[in-house]
Amino acid sequence: MAPALEDDEIDNNDYYSLLNVRREATQEELKGSYRRLCMLYHPDKHRDPELKRQAEQLFNLVLGLHVIYYHDFDLDPQLRAIYDIYGKRGLDVEGWEVVERKRTPVEIREEFERLQREREERRLQQRTNPKGMISVGVDATDLFDRYEEDYKDLPGGGFPHVEINKMHISQSIEAPLTTTDTAVLSGSLSTHNGNGGGNINLALRRVTSAKGWGEVEFGAGDSHGPLLGMKIFRNLTARCFVTAQCGLQFSSRGVRPGCTTVLARHLDKNTMGYLQWRWGTQSSMNTSIVRDTKTSHFTFAMQLGIPHSFMMMSYQYKFQDDEQTKVKGSIKSGFFGTVVEYGAERKISRHSVLGATVSVGVPQGVSLKIKLNRASQTYFFPIHLTDQLLPSAVFYATVGPLIFYLAIQRLIIRPYVRAQQEQDLEKHRESSASDIARKKQEAESAVLLMQESVRRIIETEESRMGLIILNAWYGKFVTDNSRRHERAKVIDVSVPLQCLVKDSKLILTEATKTGLPGFYDPCVGEEKSLKVLYQFRGVMHQVLSPDGEALRIPKQSHRIDADT
Repeated sequence: MAPALEDDEIDNNDYYSLLNVRREATQEELKGSYRRLCMLYHPDKHRDPELKRQAEQLFNLVLGLHVIYYHDFDLDPQLRAIYDIYGKRGLDVEGWEVVERKRTPVEIREEFERLQREREERRLQQRTNPKGMISVGVDATDLFDRYEEDYKDLPGGGFPHVEINKMHISQSIEAPLTTTDTAVLSGSLSTHNGNGGGNINLALRRVTSAKGWGEVEFGAGDSHGPLLGMKIFRNLTARCFVTAQCGLQFSSRGVRPGCTTVLARHLDKNTMGYLQWRWGTQSSMNTSIVRDTKTSHFTFAMQLGIPHSFMMMSYQYKFQDDEQTKVKGSIKSGFFGTVVEYGAERKISRHSVLGATVSVGVPQGVSLKIKLNRASQTYFFPIHLTDQLLPSAVFYATVGPLIFYLAIQRLIIRPYVRAQQEQDLEKHRESSASDIARKKQEAESAVLLMQESVRRIIETEESRMGLIILNAWYGKFVTDNSRRHERAKVIDVSVPLQCLVKDSKLILTEATKTGLPGFYDPCVGEEKSLKVLYQFRGVMHQVLSPDGEALRIPKQSHRIDADT
C-alpha cells in the first residue's frame, strides 16, 4: 500500500471539513469520524481493480489525519491549536518557541495571524529599511482673505493666488554592519519662502545587551553647522525604561549644548506614563499619559518651559472595520494661544492610509492638513487657509475633503480595487486549476465508492420513512436568465450528502463544504451555497444554505407547502 500523504496535501484546518466535525469537536468525535472515513474508503472492501485503486488513493488521504490518534488534543489544547495552524510539522518542533505554551488556542491563532501580518509588512521593506517624508506647505489664504481692490487692475487678478511657500524632504536608510551594529544614514532638504538648506546625518547604533543600546550621531548642514550627539536607551525594569540624549551643535554663534532625558513607565497593560526633561536653547519639563486600547487612543500632556508652556489633550476612536477608520480630536492651549483640531483617517488600500485634519486656532487661523502614508513613506500637505477664524474657511476645510474623498473613492479607488480583485481571482483560478482538477477527480472517485453505502442507507431510511436526499447541488446559483451558465457553477452532491445521513439526520458543521467527501470547489473565489431537496416522513422539504454555515436537517421550516 502506498504511504500516507504528507500534510502539505491537506489544507490547514481542512480536516474539520473532511471529517465533518465542529472546530470544538471532542477527541472522541474526531476519532469517530476518522474511523468512519477509513471504513468507507478501505481498499479491502472493493473487488473491482479500478475501484480498489481509487479507494487506496482516498484511504491514503484520510491516513494523513492519523495524528489525531496519537495526540490527545482534549488534554493539551495547545497541541490542537498548533496542529490547526501548522499541521503535523508544527507538532514536531521541539520547545515550540513561537508562542507561549500557557496561551489558549484562540490566543495562539491570533498570535500566528499577527506574525503573518508583520511578515507581509516586512516584505515591503527592503533590507536597507528606507523611510522618507515629503512635506509641501501651501498658502491658500487668498481664497478667503482676498482684497479685491488690490488685484482688480492686475492681469489675471480675478483668480485667487495659491502658492507653495515651503517644502521639506527627508530620507533615511539603515545598513546592518554586524548582528549588533547598525549604521543609519539620513538627510533632509528644507525651503521656506525662497530660503532653505539641508543637512546629512550618520548614526552608529550598537545593541549592548538585551536591556539596552547606544548610538553616536554625526551631522553636518548649511543651516545649523556640524553636530555631535549621543543617545542611550536602557530598560530599568520590566515596566520602566529611560532614554538619554545629549549633543553639541556648532555654529557661527558658538557651541550650543543640549540634553534630553525621558523616563517612561507602564502604568497598566494599556497605559504609559512619560516624564521628559530638556535642557538647552529651549528648556522645558514635560509630562504625559498615553492610553492605547483596541478601540481608542487617549493622550494628556503638560509642559512648562521656555518659550512654550502648554496643556494638551487628544482622543482618537478606532472603528473595528476593514478600513481601520479612525476619528480624532484634540485641544491644545498655552502661551502661544489655543488650537482645536479634529479629523479622520482611513485605510484606502492594503498598504496606504489617508488622513485629513482641520486645525482651528487663535491666533493661528484655520488650516487643513492632509497626510498619506504609503508603506514607509509619508506625504504631508499642510494647507493654510486663513489667519482669521472665518466660518466659511472652517466649513470648506471640513466638507471639502469629505466630498473629494467620496468622489475619489467612488470614481477611482473602488474601480481599481475591484479590477485588482478580479485580476487576483483570475490568477488564483489559474494557479489552482491543477489542484481543483485533482480534487474533482478525488470527489468523483469518492462518489463511486459511496454507491454501495448509499444504497444501504436509502433502504434503511425508506423502511422507517426517514430522510431521503432527492437532489442536492453545491456552488453558485444564478438567475433563470443565465441557466446555461449555472451548469458550470454547481455540482451534484446528492450521493455525498446521503452518505452522511445517520439515524434520519444530516448534520453539517460550520465550515466550508468544499472539504467534505465527494465535494470540490466548482467556482473558486466566489460565494457558494448548498441547495438540498429532500423527503422526510413522506413530505417534501427544501433548503438553501450559505457555504460556511452549519446545516441540520430535517427541519419543520424546510417543509414545502403542498398547496404551493
